[in-house]
Parts: sequence; C-alpha cells; structure tokens
Amino acid sequence: MLPVFLNLQFIKIYTQGLFLILAFFWGSYLLWKLIRLTSYKEEEIFDCLFSGIFSGLFFGRLVYVILNFSKFGFDPIKFILVNGFPGFSIIGGIFGFILSIFLFSKTIKTTFDEIIDYFIPSIFLALAFGKLGGFFSGSELGSKTNFVLSLKYPGLNGKYHLTAFYEALLFFCGFYLAYVILMLIRKNQGRKGLNWYFFITWFGGVYFWFDKLKDNHLYFLNWSFNQVIGLLLHLTGVLYFLYYFRRQIIKKIKNFISLIINNVKKIIGKIHQRTKSRIRKGKENNTGTSS
Repeated sequence: MLPVFLNLQFIKIYTQGLFLILAFFWGSYLLWKLIRLTSYKEEEIFDCLFSGIFSGLFFGRLVYVILNFSKFGFDPIKFILVNGFPGFSIIGGIFGFILSIFLFSKTIKTTFDEIIDYFIPSIFLALAFGKLGGFFSGSELGSKTNFVLSLKYPGLNGKYHLTAFYEALLFFCGFYLAYVILMLIRKNQGRKGLNWYFFITWFGGVYFWFDKLKDNHLYFLNWSFNQVIGLLLHLTGVLYFLYYFRRQIIKKIKNFISLIINNVKKIIGKIHQRTKSRIRKGKENNTGTSS
C-alpha cells in the first residue's frame, strides 16, 4: 500500500491522484486517435468529453451521498468537501458520463449508438488505470482471505484479496476487446452501438462477480448497490447478445442436434448389423451341427 507516491517538502504526490491523471491522459489520447478516423470535429468531441467528466463527477458524488445519506444529510458543504468527506460511486459516475454523451449527441445531430462506440475503449482504459491506482494506494481493499494470491497491508490485520488488481486486468481486456469490436463496426461487420452493449455486459459482469471480494460496500435497502446494478447490466447485455446472435445460435443448436441424431443413427445401424451377423452365424452353426 502506497497512498503517497512521492513526498517532497513542498508537495505530496498521491498515488491515487497520479493514476487518475494517467487515466485521463491515456483515455483522452486514445479517444483523440480514434476520432481522427472519423468525420467528427475534434473540438466537439472534446467538449463532449469534458462535459461528460464533470457530469460523471457530479452524479458519482450524488449517488454516493444518497446511498450514505445518514452521514451527509442535506448538508451541501459535506457534498462539496470531498477531502473531508470522501466517497464516490463509479456506477453513478459512469451513468453521468453516458448521460452527457447521450445529450451531447442530440446537439451535434448524430445518433448515440454511433458516437458511443468510439468512447467505450477509452472508458475501459480509464477504468483500468483508476483501478490500478486504487490497488496501489490501498483505497480499494479486497475482503479478507487465506487465498494464495493475497496481500498484507501495513497497519491492517490479515491478508486481503487483490480485487482492484483483478478488476484492472479485466478492464484492460475490455479495452482491447472494445477496440477490436470498434474496428469490426468500421468494417460494417457489426451494427452501430454494439460496443455499448458489450460495455454494459462486461462492466456489469465485473462489478457483479467481484463485489463479493470487496471490503467496503455501498448498500441500498440492505442490498449491495454495485452487485444489483452490475447484475442488471450484465443480464441486459447477455440478453441483447443472445438476440443479436440468435440466428447463429439457432444454427449451431440445429447442427449440434443433427450431429447427435446422425451419431445415434450410426450407432443403432452398427448394433443392427452386428445383431444380424450374429443371428446369421448362429443359423449357420445350427445348420452345420444338424448335418
């Protein structure tokens, strides 16, 4: 655990802050590289990016305050003073960011499905760097465990899961897959908006499956907020992909059933032939004995 990356006499560089800067830099750089492949104006897309960041910060903080209302109440000062009263909801931040992109797509007269495909790889990349920052700074603790892959933090008892590190690796994988999907979309081998459904499937799955391995949880009506929302997003994406690939799936099922039927017919045919040959041999033996 390294909360302070560099401690100088006149300034402290915090690990989490450093990785957030890296998340913004590499995410925006990747977005710029991808937008250059399109006819969109760079200044419009970056206006969308910055408005999305501010919207994400606001909604991420708002969702966290609502889920911890007993600690914050209606005090706007606590809402603003993040250093004194820390807390942020990633799901709320993603919602705010996506909402801003949706509204911005209306102003530049384009469709949400078309523009969101270019943002998804950058979102995954930024999430990956953010999770790495949470892991190295110790701000995102996993649950206690005796598993071989675990980490002991100074000042804390026991060993903890490397949950934030696992999530970072999966988000890096999500970034790569989203980039591949985007290139397929550009080649007209996938419909526009496919990256969005991949994002909710992958992101929702990560948050659903790994929320159990986290030390701190956000609760809503005694339910784990991240796990419930993650499950809903994941199931929505899975159902969409089942519908999207329904023809291929039905074809595969039919081929599999045909393969089973053909193999069963072959087995029955072989059994029938062997039975006939045994009966024939038995008759021949009986004929030879009687003569």
